[in-house]
Amino acid sequence: MVESTRLDNGLRVIVKRMEGLLSVTMGILAGTGAAFETDSEDGISHFIEHMQFKGTPSRTAFEISDAFDALGSQVNAFTGKEMTCYYCKSTSEHAQKSFELLADLFLNATFPEEEMVREKGVVIEEINMNEDSPEDLCLDLLSAAAFGPDNYGRNILGPAENVSSFTREQMFAYKAERYCPENIVVSFAGNIGVGEAVALAAQYFGGMKKTGFSDRKKNISLRTDALFRYKPIEQAHFAFSFPSVPREDPAYPAVQVMNVILGGGMSSRLFKRVREELGLAYSVYSYLSNYAETGLLTVYAGVNPKKAEKAAKAVLDVLEDFKKGDLSEEEFTRGKQQLLSGTVFAQENTSSQMLLYGKQMLYTGEAYDFEKRMAELSALRREDVIETIGRSFDFDRAAAASVGNLEKGISL
Repeated sequence: MVESTRLDNGLRVIVKRMEGLLSVTMGILAGTGAAFETDSEDGISHFIEHMQFKGTPSRTAFEISDAFDALGSQVNAFTGKEMTCYYCKSTSEHAQKSFELLADLFLNATFPEEEMVREKGVVIEEINMNEDSPEDLCLDLLSAAAFGPDNYGRNILGPAENVSSFTREQMFAYKAERYCPENIVVSFAGNIGVGEAVALAAQYFGGMKKTGFSDRKKNISLRTDALFRYKPIEQAHFAFSFPSVPREDPAYPAVQVMNVILGGGMSSRLFKRVREELGLAYSVYSYLSNYAETGLLTVYAGVNPKKAEKAAKAVLDVLEDFKKGDLSEEEFTRGKQQLLSGTVFAQENTSSQMLLYGKQMLYTGEAYDFEKRMAELSALRREDVIETIGRSFDFDRAAAASVGNLEKGISL
């Protein structure tokens, strides 16, 4: 059972009732993230996410975490390019109290000065950790190579100098503009009654004042840059990206099957050729990043620096061969079945369902339709994927990034 409603202040609530379980996952999704930030705000969405846990008028940071632990509930949050999500998973018995705690930290965070000083150090260490994770660094560089320094090209963590300079006033102002009821979805998935869930959302969020929220405009322009960061490490990491479709594009299901076939698993073309046959990489894969206005298909590999050029050529050879559209019925059927099975598996996980239904409501204002999704995937033909492949690999529109102990960067 799936039901949704909109409170008088514009906040949307969606509930996926999953009977037979003993738990529920509850999420609060705000439609903001790195893609909406200005240069001076770069990193503020992520820093606010951290600071939301650091105290309210009624609870200290320790008391917040201690209260969740006392219930046996799991709580966390994450920031993306277009969304920030706060969520907790609890037994159905403790859903009401867990949601009250989650709502408190989301709505009433006070951003204490002493906690800000400490948390700035924590986030700067997270930035340093990202610098020491060459795979993450490479993919961040690729976003910048494809989108430039703004919007989807921004690193979610932001620069350390920005984090160091954020003030409470700046954070409250950003939160007041972006954390508006019209830009928030509360999502429940698990064994909780629809009436109970809606009542909880109304109790804690019904008092938010409607703001007449107006979203910020994004200036999206795809680039074809090639960025390189030298690092004296044991592996070289490189990635290529190609323009893809927005997430609501009718061709999106075909693009997803295409991605599975290309680099989505151990039977994919990239894995079989670059790793299994040539032994040039331990990790090689492709993935999709699909946004409101556009998307990217990314191919990544981590390799021995001495074999980086050879590995890059092998990846490009796979892509060139893939472009020909010589796709067998067996390969197509296997790729489609992987997506169908993954869609079914996700239906059995409350956390996946909370996020899936919450994101769909946040981005489109509509409830996720499982039956429609299965029907779209089932109706796909091999010819649909072949047509999508033919449109997806324009090397003149590709971007590249590389990190490692190399004399020069790797490009197409």
